[in-house]
Amino acid sequence: MTATGPVHGTWEPAPAARWEDAFLSGNGRHGALVFGDPNDDRVIVTQHTLVRPNGGEQARPPRLAAQLADVQDRLLAGERDAAERLTDGRPLQWVQPFHPAFQTRLRRPHGRTDGYHRAVDFTTGEVTATTADRTSRVFVSRADDVIVQHVTGAAGLDLGITLDHRLPGAPSDLGIGHGTLRTPEGALLSLRARYPGSDRAVTGVTLVAVTGGSTGLVPPGVRVTGAEAVLLLTRVRRHTGELDVTAEARELRDLLTDGQPYDTLLARHLDRHRTAYNRVTLDLAAAPAARALPGSQLLKRAAEPALLERLFAAGRYHLLSASGLNPPRLTGLWTGDWDTAWSGAFTNDANVNLQTASAAAAALPEVTEACAALVQRQLGDWRENARAVFGARGVVAPAHSDGESGLSYHFSREYPLHLWTAGADWLLKPLVDHDEIRGGRDPRTAAALAEVAAFYEDFLTRTDPDGRLVIVPSYSPENRPANGGWGAVNAAMDLSAARHALRTAADYHPGPDADRWRALADRLPPHRINADGALAEWAWPGLDDTYDHRHLSHLYGVWPLDEITPYDTPELAAAAHRALELRGAENDSAHGHLHHALVAARLRDGDRVTAALAHVLEGDFFHASLMSAHYPDRDVYNADAAHTLPAVLVEALVQSTPDRLVLLPAPPSALGTGRLHGVRTRFGAELDLDWAPGGARAVLKPSRTLRIDLWTSSGARPLDLVAGEEHVLTLGTW
Repeated sequence: MTATGPVHGTWEPAPAARWEDAFLSGNGRHGALVFGDPNDDRVIVTQHTLVRPNGGEQARPPRLAAQLADVQDRLLAGERDAAERLTDGRPLQWVQPFHPAFQTRLRRPHGRTDGYHRAVDFTTGEVTATTADRTSRVFVSRADDVIVQHVTGAAGLDLGITLDHRLPGAPSDLGIGHGTLRTPEGALLSLRARYPGSDRAVTGVTLVAVTGGSTGLVPPGVRVTGAEAVLLLTRVRRHTGELDVTAEARELRDLLTDGQPYDTLLARHLDRHRTAYNRVTLDLAAAPAARALPGSQLLKRAAEPALLERLFAAGRYHLLSASGLNPPRLTGLWTGDWDTAWSGAFTNDANVNLQTASAAAAALPEVTEACAALVQRQLGDWRENARAVFGARGVVAPAHSDGESGLSYHFSREYPLHLWTAGADWLLKPLVDHDEIRGGRDPRTAAALAEVAAFYEDFLTRTDPDGRLVIVPSYSPENRPANGGWGAVNAAMDLSAARHALRTAADYHPGPDADRWRALADRLPPHRINADGALAEWAWPGLDDTYDHRHLSHLYGVWPLDEITPYDTPELAAAAHRALELRGAENDSAHGHLHHALVAARLRDGDRVTAALAHVLEGDFFHASLMSAHYPDRDVYNADAAHTLPAVLVEALVQSTPDRLVLLPAPPSALGTGRLHGVRTRFGAELDLDWAPGGARAVLKPSRTLRIDLWTSSGARPLDLVAGEEHVLTLGTW
């Protein structure tokens, strides 16, 4: 990290006192929360598959298909709470909650703390903590799927090393077993935690490799005396039955291939991590003195461009680090507490897509692939949802998932999430964007889209008096009409999703199926503009809007879809803007503010983008780790703000479709001068953008030859691009 260039890291002058302030590293499977205390060096270990059995592992979707027709009849006849009958009466069942594994602890006799410095380097994924006589370095390898910690000291290292499961909220009746074994390198530590009343368990294995000095077994840990260096390699497995610890140990020992194993492991990791992280950079010409501040101090200066620089960099770093086996959870890949809010789930009705919103444009295909992998693993469950709840072919995505199950069983009368039909389109949209960027269609995405279309063919059977198709029941997450029940008719999100899914499936599958799907999409009703001049959340006449709500589901057609734009549908865009003006913040959640900003950017409202960002930057939403909270005053650890903020900045500066480029549509006031380089566009070009109050310059590097429409503050004009030829655009005052 330097004071003269964009900040690609953050630092603190003291160890973390709270796990929320611990610096983060991750490879999309394993995660590490690093406290950096030189005398009690703790690293909390997490892993994406660690979810605690709570009954959700046995839950199935409700079998309601036989009741569907009657409920549809009642809703269409005006019985506005009829959808609340479409349940099997079960109590609310949360998905299995995400939890930490344990913490590695390296204790030493009271040592020197002068010269202390704790830092995380976003370009490498390394977390370091140094004093005058000791250095600790930690990273999580993307190449070898292992947590690596290396400790060196100016004098001999005297350390007591243990694996400690005692973290906040850990069940008192966990079945804990420790193992300690001497090895040629030093020692092998293992910790098994068996869930109460379950055959499932978590086992962690740490290989301790010691250079110099002596190593003694002191169960449940080891004592190292007079060592030059200590290297720890840690992995975690969730399993049933017993785990072969010796096989795990053998794999870890195989990583010690030469005399400099830390450097070798780091080099292999950097080939993947650094390449991904460096693809996109944001430079806002911030003051060097502000760039040099510790993160905790910079967070107090909400108006500093350096803060947006660092949060943009941290957001991309954390998003990349949390994505691999899965996309990020509500807490990313990290937690230090067994009682994670909302189960630390994959919350599909807003949070997953908000957190991954920058993946396509900000050049993180690793994140998109993680989303695709989760979808592919759960398609069988999505099929069961469609059959059980709706009696239909095809697929229906759940609103909540623990990563193991994709079944719709988390619902209640107040939150009839099992009735939400837009989820599959919502989750497949980023995969479609990725295909547009790369100029090829993933057969997995094509097949999934065909299944979504098949669902709509079976589900869309009811019509209104004008012969238009009706979506019934219809749910707008997580809101209800002011004068209606929780399940209603023709929610705007459901209409937009059905139209988009059917037409996109048709694009991927030309032929008779495509004709049939497009015809079905054309029979869906238009959006409704209500008496306030706003896009109505429910297009069904007579249903009144509830404006004070954190979700903006009804504006799905604006963002992330391109159904409603100022360019193609100006009247609908004006109505959507009016709906945005009327929308309240409800409980002040970070995802609500940033969702508002994303929609505002699409509607070219820079003032609203500025205001939404200010709510988050001034509301004390960020921990010293630069991971965020769900509510102001750092209440409830949550990755929404951290991961979504980069998407807001990109959308405010650059927007694209397969045939349109919009430059500087809604720049916030804090972005007076800057450079955004490496952005990917959906028409297949890489873009570098430089801007200042006097004008802007964009360099396009297209991979395809085509004509697009270029939109700037001065209007639109056609732009011809040739594959392999750079195209330089110079703009006047914006």
